[in-house]
Amino acid sequence: MTTVTLSSKYKVVLPKAARQALHLEPGQKLEVLVYEGRLELVPVRDLESVRGFLRGIDTDVSREGNRVS
Repeated sequence: MTTVTLSSKYKVVLPKAARQALHLEPGQKLEVLVYEGRLELVPVRDLESVRGFLRGIDTDVSREGNRVS
């Protein structure tokens, strides 16, 4: 685990290993989530870059018999 420091202007530098692991680029947007007392940074990806990431997923899902439309 790596520790970062919050600057006086509330800025944080992401460690190089984290940037490389997530393939982050300068200027890329990150969504900030506050969850159970912690911050989570989630890279915002354009739709074209995530196209096909569910390819091969099993779409044969059994349905409940008593479900009303």
